[in-house]
Amino acid sequence: MSHSFPAPPLVRTKPVRMEFWLVVIGAALWGIDPVFRILLLKSLTSTQIVLLEHLILFAAAAPVLWKNRADLRGTSLRQVGALLFISWGGSALATILFTLGLAHGNPNAVLLLQKLQPLFAIVLARVLLKEVLPRFIGPLFLAAVAGTYLLTFGFSLPFSHVNDLMQIGSLLSLGAALLWGGSTVMGRYLLGTMKYETVTSLRFVLALPLLLVITASEGAIWKFPAGTGEQFAVLINLLLQALLPGLLSLLLYYKGLSKIKASYATLAELSFPMVGVLLNWIAFKSIITPAQLAGFLLIWITLFFISRQQDKEQPLQT
Repeated sequence: MSHSFPAPPLVRTKPVRMEFWLVVIGAALWGIDPVFRILLLKSLTSTQIVLLEHLILFAAAAPVLWKNRADLRGTSLRQVGALLFISWGGSALATILFTLGLAHGNPNAVLLLQKLQPLFAIVLARVLLKEVLPRFIGPLFLAAVAGTYLLTFGFSLPFSHVNDLMQIGSLLSLGAALLWGGSTVMGRYLLGTMKYETVTSLRFVLALPLLLVITASEGAIWKFPAGTGEQFAVLINLLLQALLPGLLSLLLYYKGLSKIKASYATLAELSFPMVGVLLNWIAFKSIITPAQLAGFLLIWITLFFISRQQDKEQPLQT
């Protein structure tokens, strides 16, 4: 029995590069998360922040799900599994694994192995969705990895001994990379039969019960600022974090993903680390090094060639 997921067929029609760049913009918005999170972390834990963010997103998602409730009729067990994968695996468990990896392993090794996420997505897209891989995928993937490496580590080695790589933290990082890469593929599968607004809303709504359990098990005390001005600042930052790197980013991401291959989308996500470096430079006065500039160049070359490959490919409307 075949275990592949049916994907919408591709036909040669008009250019669809705009959808590719929607994924680029959506992923780039993830990079502005630290601007809001830094202030929030002074009062709340990371789990508490994510829970409150999803409560806000639930309020925005519930009306959308009611409007698009026809999308949920006849939902198969395979679709339910894919929805749980992106909401529990991609949103919650992957972040937990990555955080644990940083705590129990060499941080540089964990960051390095996390950069294998596009490889997992490309392989899963080929196996599960039967996608035809992009042309020159080998050189493009190597350029992408090299670019993200330079953005993260510069021209230096991330660790001095091989033993630093062979730790439990490395396995946790690989698990997170697999979940994040798999979420891209599962999202593309779901968009074959559901509207991108529905998939975005379900990702937020289904993650909420798991986040409630995780937050309760954490047992951390809720500490809100005493002053009215500080409380207002926390509220504004929480709303902006939920609506910009949360809601808007995923709406753009899934709208673009509905018209392009998962293997293309995972490389489009390289805009995320690029914006992170730019943010450090603009907001936190961190100097951009020549190595990081080289990394920027490699990533933009990769994005340019991937977008060019889609000039004549577009999925059929579902």
